Amino acid sequence: MAGKIRVYGKAQNRTALGIMHAYMTMYPHATLEDIRRAFPNDISPDKGVPELFLPLDEAEKFNTKMSLYFAKPNEVLTMGNGSKVAVAQVWSKPSFERAIRQGSLYDIEIAQFDPAEKGFGKKGSFALEMLNGYVPPVPEQKKKGVPTWLWAVLGLILLGVVAWFIFGGKSEPQIVEVEKIVEKEVIVRDTVYVQQIEDIERNFNAAQFEQGKSDLNDDAKLALHDLAKVMKQNPELKLTISGHTSSEGDDTTNQKLSEARAQAAVDFLVNKEGIDSTRLSAKGYGSSKPVSDNPDENRRTEFEITD
Repeated sequence: MAGKIRVYGKAQNRTALGIMHAYMTMYPHATLEDIRRAFPNDISPDKGVPELFLPLDEAEKFNTKMSLYFAKPNEVLTMGNGSKVAVAQVWSKPSFERAIRQGSLYDIEIAQFDPAEKGFGKKGSFALEMLNGYVPPVPEQKKKGVPTWLWAVLGLILLGVVAWFIFGGKSEPQIVEVEKIVEKEVIVRDTVYVQQIEDIERNFNAAQFEQGKSDLNDDAKLALHDLAKVMKQNPELKLTISGHTSSEGDDTTNQKLSEARAQAAVDFLVNKEGIDSTRLSAKGYGSSKPVSDNPDENRRTEFEITD
């Protein structure tokens, strides 16, 4: 699988810090819980700190006893909600190697370097390089102030009050129009996550299963990681994940394989991403619901929004 970001650094603790910054570059909307799941504490059990990642204020208090967290402005991670998080700075060789392996799951690779080399990776620094034309997502800027739709609602209410005074209470406030505006806002929000799920479904299907197997590859796991983020942002969202195969092969085998592939996706979302199991269900249809004469198009997994 082609790498997306390469980390340069000589000191292994700074290179580990670079891996975490690379993850946040790829997932700028990630929360503290997201990065803790991506890089769990057991990666660095010998670090001598309570958590691999701590909110900056907690890390600074800890550092007053012993400086074990990266807490300078150019070192801390900025989460999707704007909060600051510090990374543990004690990394043994085994822990560092585990961090490299974990980073590779997210297409993060480490540059090979010569200790005498000048430039990238001087002690006390790290650098990131985008690979293979990869362009990181741009974090959404949170709008400040009152939302436009709320101003519209307040304006309509004000017009209704004015009309009541002018016409002696004979005109009714524009309650119906207010409800329409609120309803429109909900529809727009729903349309956004529907489109997100459709895009993730395409990415998941592009990460094809090996023939006859139900094991998730790295690309499929990344797609499911994105799906988990959408579900966390929309706690009312429930999904049915359904597996489908082509008509080639034995019907019984195809049925079991489609069920196993759908269940593999559900298990990853529940066990690795922390999604409540009551919000997910898995179904397998074998080759009973073809969508094309092309066998490749019939080998698919669908994410269906349920009530």
